[in-house]
Amino acid sequence: MQAFLEYVVKGLVQNPDAVTVTPVPREGTTVYELRLDPQDVGKIIGRQGMTINAIRSLLQAGSARKGLRCSVEIVEDRPRGAAR
Repeated sequence: MQAFLEYVVKGLVQNPDAVTVTPVPREGTTVYELRLDPQDVGKIIGRQGMTINAIRSLLQAGSARKGLRCSVEIVEDRPRGAAR
């Protein structure tokens, strides 16, 4: 599932080299922490969260077929509005 998630996200962003996906097991679920360039966060979230919700739906459907439970979280290393 990690490879699938990386493939989808890297295809949507301007800086694919900055994309990292880290699996974190939590209470029977694998949470994929998605880190990317701050300029690309808006592209992954999309208008009203449509893009990230679509990615989550695809991940859940694919993982359910394999008998797994997965979710995605976008991790922002820098607080919003912080100086660069």
